Amino acid sequence: MSKGYPQDILYYIDAILKYSNYGKAAKSLYISQPYLTQVIKRVEEQLNCELISRSKLPYRLTEQGKIYYQYLTSIENNYAKLLREISDVSDIGSKVIKIGVLPSLGTYLLPLFLPKFLDMHPNYRVELSEALPDKNEKLTQNGELDFWIGQNSRNISPNLNSVSWGKHGYRAIIPRSCDLYQKDVTIIPEGTMDISKILSQKMILTSKGSAIRKQIDQLLSVYKVEPKIIMESTEIYTIRNLAMSNLGVTFIPESVYVKESPSEYNIYQVPMDELSIDYFIAYLSERKLTSIDKDLIDAFLTHGQNSFNIGEQNG
Repeated sequence: MSKGYPQDILYYIDAILKYSNYGKAAKSLYISQPYLTQVIKRVEEQLNCELISRSKLPYRLTEQGKIYYQYLTSIENNYAKLLREISDVSDIGSKVIKIGVLPSLGTYLLPLFLPKFLDMHPNYRVELSEALPDKNEKLTQNGELDFWIGQNSRNISPNLNSVSWGKHGYRAIIPRSCDLYQKDVTIIPEGTMDISKILSQKMILTSKGSAIRKQIDQLLSVYKVEPKIIMESTEIYTIRNLAMSNLGVTFIPESVYVKESPSEYNIYQVPMDELSIDYFIAYLSERKLTSIDKDLIDAFLTHGQNSFNIGEQNG
């Protein structure tokens, strides 16, 4: 059997099938393309069969590949069950809720509702999985996470249930170094700018793998714009502050506070039919929600709705 961990190989196959391209799959996994190719080739040689049909797009599992994929899935499910059973024995009397969230999202979203929830249930503690959305989604599907907090619920797996606190828009920060900057204008009215022209400017974006970046990349593809990305960061506040400091254009969700400073930058409200976001909390559809689970979801919804006011107070 391959020296790679079964869970890793499962992630590799998922990425290859998703992108139908080894280069893009490797990039999304933060590994090199030669390494990814080598791992799949090694497994195919050991099993003496082709796992993925690459003769036409999109890539598909062969019949042998389907059997192997089911085998990997069963290993992962059994391992998740093992971890839960060990945790149950090890943490008798300790009550833990495991939540997955992207670090940059958790920075400003978790403080809005977790303190309230933990005040209600002081005997509980929260363990965070601060990872990219694809990984947290997979961990939630496998039962290794109780909940996953993310952005853009329309893109999640159908075997997850999600609760959202509504659709909200984005704002573009347009600094004075940008050709589109309008002197001493605080807010540029919604719908008065060409989105393709904004996308053509020098930009500061969140890193590949974030929900926000996926949306921006999709816009770039739709408008056929070759991006001029001068910097990337995993932290949304870093992106915001760099744009406010005249480095380049960026897109910020409405929930992130931006101080008005017309002499330094404009704030443009992007129409929601072009770019929008919703924050959600998701869980495995077969999970039977306890009263504690419902309290967590209620705290997320209640305090999420107040995020704008809280953001302004903290700004």
